[in-house]
Amino acid sequence: MEFQIGMLALMFGVFYFLLIRPQQKRQREVDNMLKALKKGDSVRTSGGIRGEITDLNDTEATLLIADKVKINVLRTNIATKIANDAKEKA
Repeated sequence: MEFQIGMLALMFGVFYFLLIRPQQKRQREVDNMLKALKKGDSVRTSGGIRGEITDLNDTEATLLIADKVKINVLRTNIATKIANDAKEKA
């Protein structure tokens, strides 16, 4: 009986350190990136659309994706911030 409880605790520990903890760290990084967004940042949405932020509020961002073409996206749909080096190469 003690062996079974020990194995269960060991499995939970492995599960926690291999799955739960890294996911929490990744979520924290994404939350910090979303909080740090500002006008002029180049971003990529989860749908693959690239654009520059022209307006921003608590829940939405307006992206300029082409000349005179703006779209509103939920802030949570922004997947990554594109570095200036990558923006200049494109």
